[in-house]
Amino acid sequence: MCKMLIMDIMKIIRREVEKSLESRRQICIATGIDETAMHRIIKQNGSCMAETAEKLLTYFGYELKKKARRK
Repeated sequence: MCKMLIMDIMKIIRREVEKSLESRRQICIATGIDETAMHRIIKQNGSCMAETAEKLLTYFGYELKKKARRK
């Protein structure tokens, strides 16, 4: 479950970076993320630290919300 969620998050990040009108460099500057880390995420299909993922997701307008549990 957790591994699948991480893979989904990384797909979202890659998709948002690729479709962004800003360059990867501009995104790195705006978020404070190292360009080497960005390269690993995008080109090498790597993962990243939770803090990096949070910065990128926040930058692209995502937020984590808890769903109501089904009874």
